[in-house]
Amino acid sequence: MEQVIVLIIMRKTECVTLPAPLAAAEEIHDHLIDQLNLALRRPGMYGGEVAFRILIDHLLFVERQPEAWDQLKQSWEEQGLWTPIGPGGAFQDVFPAQGGCYEVASVYAEFARRRGWLKPDRVLTAEEYESLTGRVRRWAAADRTWADVTAEFGPPSVLFGGNNPLYGKTLGYLSEDPQQSAVVFHLWNGSEPGAEPRPPGHVQPLLLAVRFGGGSFRGSLTFTPEGERRKPRVGDPCLPQ
Repeated sequence: MEQVIVLIIMRKTECVTLPAPLAAAEEIHDHLIDQLNLALRRPGMYGGEVAFRILIDHLLFVERQPEAWDQLKQSWEEQGLWTPIGPGGAFQDVFPAQGGCYEVASVYAEFARRRGWLKPDRVLTAEEYESLTGRVRRWAAADRTWADVTAEFGPPSVLFGGNNPLYGKTLGYLSEDPQQSAVVFHLWNGSEPGAEPRPPGHVQPLLLAVRFGGGSFRGSLTFTPEGERRKPRVGDPCLPQ
């Protein structure tokens, strides 16, 4: 009888499992930052702009600064970047359609950089940044490709998109000073009008525009000749009405 009672007690004890302790606030914060960096680099895999907004909302909650989101939207509205569908609407007016959300990712990344969340692969020294910003607008007066950008300015601080040249992407170059504007190269590799969606007709993504500087969104863009040719026109079926 005693052996039976002891066996029952042992089995009951074995079935009891204490709940694991919850992650500390610092661990949650670090995890969200890691996820945001992954989502910004590969937005198509993480749900695009929706993922950015959810992760940023959670980070601002953890940091007890939820009001920063409204301040960011107000800033974007003043620049002409905020639309009823977010920053993506502003890019639809100036770039041809392409999947991936890379342009929008670069905008959210600039906010993440100022908040100290973004983890760039490299940063430019003050001298490198000054050299880049001093000549990039003139340099973009000619048609360029992805290979031309990296040959001229080196690898980017952040690559928004994958390494496959058959797809568009965005390259961000960052100063060591987080408050300075990023220099962003927007590259496209879509299909010609009337062609099949894939494969695209270009060996390398084509540079459409360079974006940097404060002020208005439109004023921050320097289009290459190719970018001017690719701008959506009134009546374009790909342009939201």
